[in-house]
Amino acid sequence: MSDSIQTEKLVELTYKVTDSKTGDILSTVEFPINYVHGHNDILAPQVLEELEGKKAGDVIDVPIDCNAIFGPRDESLVFTDRIENVPEEYREIGTTITMENDKGEKRNFIVTRMDEKTLTVDANNPMCGRHVIFTLEVLSVRDATDEEIQAGGRDQDMPEIDEAALSGVKAHSIN
Repeated sequence: MSDSIQTEKLVELTYKVTDSKTGDILSTVEFPINYVHGHNDILAPQVLEELEGKKAGDVIDVPIDCNAIFGPRDESLVFTDRIENVPEEYREIGTTITMENDKGEKRNFIVTRMDEKTLTVDANNPMCGRHVIFTLEVLSVRDATDEEIQAGGRDQDMPEIDEAALSGVKAHSIN
């Protein structure tokens, strides 16, 4: 009997995220990810609900309104400045710049536009305002060990991945 996804099962899967309006693939995982169902929240609650009861080999499409996850787009988080006011190392589209306000609060901005005279950064999550389709392929499902349950995933040497690496974004900090 094949295991189905339920609480305390270790799930290994791959996924891609497609913009439902344009059909553009926004993100894919290059190697499988894993999590312990019911013990960590690496995926949106709507995705986790749809995975419940699925088995290895299942492929599902889950439509997501990203405004429900990341909130609506906020144009007050978009800034354009003259290019000469921006250090050279930040003059590349896709670069993430971490900035801190007077209260010590940090926020990431992504360079989204650039021309000969100006550079634009945006602190909105790149998924704001989008409707996407998560396509997930379940690779394996099995009982999680106690160690995996405590860790929320497989207890072994796994490469550490940050959001910037997944999206190909170059990360920088400004203090």
